[in-house]
Amino acid sequence: MGLILQGPLPQNGNLGNDKAPTGPAPHMPDGKVDLSGVWDPGFSFATLGQVPLQPWADAIYKERRANLSKDDPEGHCLPAGVPRISPFPQKFVQTPTLVVILDEGNVHSYRQLFLDGRGHPKNLEPLWMGDSIAKWDGDSLVVDTIGFNDKTWLNGQGVPHSEELRVTERYRRPDLGHLQVEITLEDPKAFTKSHTFNRTFTLLPNWEIHEYVCNEFNVDAEHLVGK
Repeated sequence: MGLILQGPLPQNGNLGNDKAPTGPAPHMPDGKVDLSGVWDPGFSFATLGQVPLQPWADAIYKERRANLSKDDPEGHCLPAGVPRISPFPQKFVQTPTLVVILDEGNVHSYRQLFLDGRGHPKNLEPLWMGDSIAKWDGDSLVVDTIGFNDKTWLNGQGVPHSEELRVTERYRRPDLGHLQVEITLEDPKAFTKSHTFNRTFTLLPNWEIHEYVCNEFNVDAEHLVGK
């Protein structure tokens, strides 16, 4: 399914390009790398690679492809889940005990990455965005997310997963203008083995995320009819 881009996009021409500001990565008062800022995923928003699916999951994937992704939850203004993101900017807000990710696109989704030492709740109910806890490993922020429902797609082509999905992200800011993320997916019910891929974001130093109302901007939902 082609994604319809509605609403404002960065005016500095940065979307999909690498015009990042230069300099060293900033640090928080506690010495941790500061991931704060508004970040453009460029074309890496679509990065996923070939996920090793079990036969039942591969059959669902092929069916969704054959139907031209007409049932894509994001195409009907439902949350994208994790690790799927939109091509719109994301804003990271960092404190010593919490990192918040605000998504301009999709349904103005947000994530809370808890850094206060808590574990995942017991008897966690399935969630669209899962439950995320984080810790620092040197200059890398390691995020562990579980507790998903099985309703989201891993990309716009319809790669499925089960409620056993576990997402591990390693965020690094090697310099001022870039945010690198290594993402590992594990799902013993849907995959034959774990799968790892990478994304790179570019800093938008003069940009703010804007209001995006999926239900208002989703003008082509009626055309998602498949074959």
